[in-house]
Parts: sequence; structure tokens; C-alpha cells
Amino acid sequence: MSLESKIKVLEEKHQKAELGGGLARIDKQHKAGRKTARERINDLLDPGTFVEIDKFVTHTSTEFGMQEKKILGDGVVTGYGKIDGRLMYVFAQDFTVFGGSLSRANANKITKIMDLAMKMGAPVIGLNDSGGARIQEGVQSLAGYADIFYRNVRSSGVIPQISAVLGPCAGGAVYSPAITDFILMVKESSYMFVTGPDVIKTVTHEEVTKEELGGAMTHNKKSGVAHFTAENDEQAMMMIRELMGFLPLNNMEDPPRKPGTDDPNRTHPKLDNIVPSDPNKPYDMKEIILTVVDNGHFLEVQPHYAQNIIVGFARIDGRSVGIVANQPKVLAGVLDIASSIKAARFVRFCDAFNIPLITFEDVPGFLPGTTQEFGGIIKHGAKLLYAFAEATVPKITVITRKAYGGAYDVMSSKHIGTDVNYAYPTAEIAVMGPEGAVNIIFKNLDPEARKAKVQEYRDNFASPFKAAEVGYIDEIIYPRNTRKKLIEALEMTANKSESNPPKKHGNIPL
Repeated sequence: MSLESKIKVLEEKHQKAELGGGLARIDKQHKAGRKTARERINDLLDPGTFVEIDKFVTHTSTEFGMQEKKILGDGVVTGYGKIDGRLMYVFAQDFTVFGGSLSRANANKITKIMDLAMKMGAPVIGLNDSGGARIQEGVQSLAGYADIFYRNVRSSGVIPQISAVLGPCAGGAVYSPAITDFILMVKESSYMFVTGPDVIKTVTHEEVTKEELGGAMTHNKKSGVAHFTAENDEQAMMMIRELMGFLPLNNMEDPPRKPGTDDPNRTHPKLDNIVPSDPNKPYDMKEIILTVVDNGHFLEVQPHYAQNIIVGFARIDGRSVGIVANQPKVLAGVLDIASSIKAARFVRFCDAFNIPLITFEDVPGFLPGTTQEFGGIIKHGAKLLYAFAEATVPKITVITRKAYGGAYDVMSSKHIGTDVNYAYPTAEIAVMGPEGAVNIIFKNLDPEARKAKVQEYRDNFASPFKAAEVGYIDEIIYPRNTRKKLIEALEMTANKSESNPPKKHGNIPL
């Protein structure tokens, strides 16, 4: 066979592999408003940087006539490329080939790039679009899933792992994304569930649609399983590119610092009046965040879930930071089960990947009630306390208004290892609000005397000065200078070196 013939065979194989399940199935995928695996990779990575691995792999199954049905690549496209010139590993399931179902060969391709990613210290991005385990392969397919899960766990906290769910994702297929750091879903075209609507109907007799059960908004708003929502596949890829810009390639590196285009010395007189004089009046904490970060750019994580707390990424003087903030506009910014879990997971991610944490605090306490107590608020609230106390990255806190009770301690207080603690003059640091305190300390007062005692308590305790006198607050700052003060603190803590006592791992209250 001449060299020319061999090259021709190679070219034919390339074309065959790139066609996946064929034109008819590709058309069907497009009609459903979804892109193919290769189109998604092209959108995700810098142009011309994708290097494919295992393009010609096929399955080895002989059951159910499968030996007659072999497609090059076998339903997953794997390889590596670049985002903003930085190395990334990618696998993209191809729904046009056996519904993207996972075979043994398929799993081997995925685990190969996961192993490479760990060796080279680079993130793994999984573009999931799969009907689940390939039934024809039985336990082989299940073993493949477990091999992937095992690597997800080993990689956790070592390299960032991002999952985009871009189609149906059921059964075992949902657990790999669940272990990864961030899950992104597309409205009206992606689903996640352990068991589908038909099984649920048979077992529990509940009637539910795919969208209600496991659609993008269900998991972004109700369950908190997902972190981001995109309108379509293309926007999903752009969101992943944006997210990766804030993250280091691995846990031994610092996040990328971008040259600052925003004046580090700018002040904001409007912040002086942002906190209302009425302590029960809400305001929008996002206004403070957007004002102080570089170019007003804030990538919020889980914006639809547990909205009484805000978490997300931003830059301050070019440095990547993770922001955690109570939102007084929703449930008065109170801590409850959902918000504690949401913030704790975010804090632990930032700590694992050397991203400094900035906390904006206005918290009246933990949400009371039987629903919360029976749901385990003690245990779940302790997750956030544990996460902040365990974190050794630079930690900076700004108390804007209320910091009451145990919630004051939990929200990155000085006592759990925070490096710099600021307060606005409007800060109120106390065991509880003035009314509640007076009711307990002074019983059976007439209304006038009670009113005087409330005012006396407010003047003495509902201020930052008592905490500043004993060094729990480092500085009471003018709100207009918040940005400058955060930059000073980030510069001061840039070379922070702190480590927890040697241990296998702690036992976070789960």
C-alpha cells in the first residue's frame, strides 16, 4: 500500500469520525436547538488550539449485535486546548452516537484526559450530553462511571472541574457533575435527574414533566444543584470562558492577575448614604459590590438560589477575589439552611484555589422556626462556620450594618481567623437587636421607660465602637473609601502563609 493510499485512508477515517452519528442525527440535534460536541468545543476553546485524543477509538461490545454498529470516537470527543492561552482539558459527549451513552471505551477516553489533567495541573471541562449508561454493555458501563467518579473525587481541590449539562443527564450520569466544582445548565434543553418522570410515576405515582423535575431553572432555583444558567449552548461556552478567567489552573498556583484598568484610588460618596438610617429598611448589597469591584464586573454564582446570600467572583485592582455577602433585600439577609450551604461550598472552593475572600456583612441572625430547626439549621449553619474557619486564604470582612448573635461569629469574624475586619459607622455589633435585648434584660417596663432603654441599648451596643475598643474591628472606615481599603488589605495579605494542623482531613458537619 503506497503512502498516498495510507494518507487517503487516514483522511477518510478523520471525516468519518467527525461525522459522528451521521448528518441526519446532526440535523436532529440542531433542530432541538443544541450544537454538536465538536461545535461546542470550537465555541469553548481559543480558535485552532484544540488537539483531539483517541479520535478513532471504538467500543468492544459484541452483545445485541453491537459488533455491527461501530462508530469512530464512540460518542465522546476528548482532548485539550486553550482558553485565553491557558491549557484546558475537555471531553464532550456526542449525542448523535448511541445517544451519547457511556461505554467502557468511552469511559477510558474520559479517564485518560482526567489523568493527564492531574499530571499537568490543568482544569477539566466536561460537556455532558448523554442518555446515561450504555445498556448493551451492562456492568462494564457502570464500572466506567465509577472510574470517572473516583477521579472526580481525587481531582477535587487539586484542579478546577467544570460541568456543562447540555442535554439529558440521568442516573449515574448526574453524579460526576455533582462532584465537580460548578455545574452550568441550558434553559429548556438540559435536564438532570437520578430517576426520570416515568420511573417516578411507577414508584410514587407522582406526575411530573422533565422540565419541572430536572430542568435548568429547577436546579438553579429550587434544588441548588446547578450554579449557572445559559440561554443556549453558545452562551454556555462563553460563560465557562468567563469563569475560567478568575481561576488558577491548579491548587499550587495563584489565580491570574489582570492588569488593572480601573483606578484603585477612586472613591464613592454615594456609599456614605447607602445604608438606611432605619435599621429595618432593606437596601441592595449588590450596589456596594458593583461599586467597589473593577469595572463593575461581578460574576454571580447561583444567582437564583438562596438569594438572601450573594456569592461570586470579581476583580479588585486586577486581583481575582471571591465575594460572600448577606443580601438585606431578601429575608433581611438572614442565614438559613440553603444560604449556609451555598456560601460554605463557595468559601471552600475559593480556599482550595487560593482565591482571597471578601465578606460584606449585614446579618440579623439565623432564621427561626420549626422548618429550619427540623431541617437541621444547627448542622447546616455550622458548615459555613467551618468553611470560614478552615479557610487559610486572605480573608477580609466589611460589616455594613447588622452583625447579631452567632451569625456575627459565622460571617468571617476576627475570632475565626479573618485577617482584616472593617466596619462602616452604621455597623451594629451585638448579641441581638435592641428590642429583643431590652425585653429579656428589663421585664415589665411601661412603654415610655422601655422606649428609653431601647434607645440606650442602641446607642451603647448597636455601633461598631465597642468592638473597635477591644480590637475585634481593625478600622471603622468611611463607606466612600471601601474600594481603597479593600485594595490596601489585599496588598497587605498578598503573601499570607498559614496552614491548618496536619491531618488526613477534618470532619465537616454534613
